[in-house]
Amino acid sequence: MDEETRRNWEIITMPPGAEWSGRARYAAAMYFCQRGEMAPDVLEVYRICSRLDAEDPVSVLKRWQIGAEWIARLKAYRSE
Repeated sequence: MDEETRRNWEIITMPPGAEWSGRARYAAAMYFCQRGEMAPDVLEVYRICSRLDAEDPVSVLKRWQIGAEWIARLKAYRSE
């Protein structure tokens, strides 16, 4: 994994709550979507949550029952 990808994984897995974390997660989500690694509907959830630093996009994905592939990739990354 190259350094840019590693950094974007670190950003997208930031816990909710920190100031500007929603916008940072959205920027990382755009990176993964542009690479074809994230579906556009999942990116849209990150966009919606981008101004809500305390909102966890993964919780929203689960609630809306979308993005199962992305959620699985996040779990795999976290378990590395």
